[in-house]
Amino acid sequence: MKHLEEENNRLFIDAYGLQGELTPEVPIEQITLTVNPAYRYGGKLTEDEQWTRFRQDTMQELVSYAIGCMMGRYSLDEPGLIYAHSGNVSFEPKRYKTFPADQDGIIPITAGQWFEDDAAHRLVEFISVAWDAGHLEENLTFLAGNLSPRKNESSRDTIRRYLCNSFFKDHLQTYKNRPIYWLFSSGKSKAFQCLVYLHRYNEGTLARMRTEYVVPLQGMMASRVRQLEGDIAAAASTAHRKRLDKERETLVKQQAELQAFDEKLRHYADQRISLDLDDGVKVNYGKFGDLLAEVKKVTGGKTD
Repeated sequence: MKHLEEENNRLFIDAYGLQGELTPEVPIEQITLTVNPAYRYGGKLTEDEQWTRFRQDTMQELVSYAIGCMMGRYSLDEPGLIYAHSGNVSFEPKRYKTFPADQDGIIPITAGQWFEDDAAHRLVEFISVAWDAGHLEENLTFLAGNLSPRKNESSRDTIRRYLCNSFFKDHLQTYKNRPIYWLFSSGKSKAFQCLVYLHRYNEGTLARMRTEYVVPLQGMMASRVRQLEGDIAAAASTAHRKRLDKERETLVKQQAELQAFDEKLRHYADQRISLDLDDGVKVNYGKFGDLLAEVKKVTGGKTD
């Protein structure tokens, strides 16, 4: 684009005899494309810093697109927007052959590896089919390397942590506090979180969330606590015992949070809440009390 604009300038300068008054050069920061880091960020960043930021933002956009494919908003088999209707009506699974969309538009997003269909597992699956599976580990390393990895953290752990802690924050910023993927959260301990696609939500979504994920997770957590208690008793070293005990304490705290969340979820599920998309995100988001994350940011503080 820089080359083309400068060629155009040369043609006009030559045509009107303006060689002594104008120059054809165009500064790179004036090339108004979002894929141009110099224009997109500009300011005081060096060129290297601009490209670092560009890679980070692009990987976040890739994760968002992958979530969209999981939800059925997009498909690897067709260009453009695929599903943005209401209530999951007329949703067509056959349009998602290369990478199947989620059956119900509910994607668990947890720090622990509790569910095979959670966002982290499905993102790895997405990368493996969107590109050559033979380069999966290399691609995961590149993706994770641009999502603020921690020292000695595996690529999969970085991706899981990003999804659990940062994805929704980035999503809110991208959509200016009017999200299309809604984050249901049990609370600060993040015992359970899941994303629900606004356009696929229906009156049975909360009941399905509870029976398919929240209730089973309570059983899985209880089983893990019992296992840890046995492992703690048999631990061969103090350091190992402390690590296990710390995990047990975290799980016990999450169990209490999850139980409280389950009670609230059951209450709202029994109401079979419907949405009217014509009312907008702000109004609809407020119908679920504090089941959803960042309610005040989205609704301005108003909830039912």
